[in-house]
Amino acid sequence: MKFRNGLGLLALMLAGLSLMGISTVSAQNYPNKPVRWVVGYPPGGATDILARIIGNHLSEKLGQQFIIENKPGAGNNIATEYVINSPPDGYTVYLVNPANGINASLYKKLSFDFIRDMAPVGGLMRVPNVMTVNPNVPAKTVAEFIAHVKANPGKVNLASSGNGTSVHLSGELFMTMTGLKMTHVPYRGSAPALTDLLGGQVHVIFDNMPSVISHIKGGKLRALGVTTEARSDQLPDVPTVAETVKGYEASAWFGMGAPAKTPPAILAVLNKAINEALADPKIKARLADLGGASMGGTPADFGKIVASETEKWKKVVELSGASVE
Repeated sequence: MKFRNGLGLLALMLAGLSLMGISTVSAQNYPNKPVRWVVGYPPGGATDILARIIGNHLSEKLGQQFIIENKPGAGNNIATEYVINSPPDGYTVYLVNPANGINASLYKKLSFDFIRDMAPVGGLMRVPNVMTVNPNVPAKTVAEFIAHVKANPGKVNLASSGNGTSVHLSGELFMTMTGLKMTHVPYRGSAPALTDLLGGQVHVIFDNMPSVISHIKGGKLRALGVTTEARSDQLPDVPTVAETVKGYEASAWFGMGAPAKTPPAILAVLNKAINEALADPKIKARLADLGGASMGGTPADFGKIVASETEKWKKVVELSGASVE
């Protein structure tokens, strides 16, 4: 009986060593097939642009294609849930964005807890949002826009890239702090929202700078203010919203996440490649052109940012009364 128990114990020990060996080998060989990088928005928006810039570098560095897979809908929750429920093997990763911090309080019923169920891999970029209007709107400053909305109650439409995005909540924060009332019109991503803004169907958007900067510089849209505390080097002549609305501040942040049980060794491979990409002068220049500042750091560093932003936007959601069932 003791002999059998000894054999059983030996078998368990060998099995454990075997699993450890498999984990080590899989991390050493990772990646050995294409990696799907899921983005919760349609092609053309800030998150999609960023994923393609970094994804190209990761493909070259790690020797396997990082395929951008767009899964828009439900304020990023479709894409988020898809990744969380994917095998934690490093072959399905996620473009983390402000909606993930906002949705935790905006949506009353979620099938997941983002901080618990998504492992942070690394931070990518932080950018201002830009308060931008169609040129037909008779306002050239934030103060003039406030006066215009007050003079036209119920007639001004606020576009966003979807419920729960930083684009949406930046507008909600603006309305809360100014006492304005605008009609929120959510879209399935930034690209269709900008199409309607260019066409005049909607009037204002607080969009991420990478999505909107080319339209501003091309004269097709008018920037009234950037949402960060300091002015942007990319739009140096555009004042901050806070110069008119004291205390106003918002920004968009982006990074990579993976299913919670992804092996730390695989997360480390991805994190190292991301930091190398962000140190590349060509990547730095591309991000600067988009108006963004690179983040970098460890998975733990990015995890702290996700947690702090989740707490910040919880207060904005509660203050604005915004809610999605």
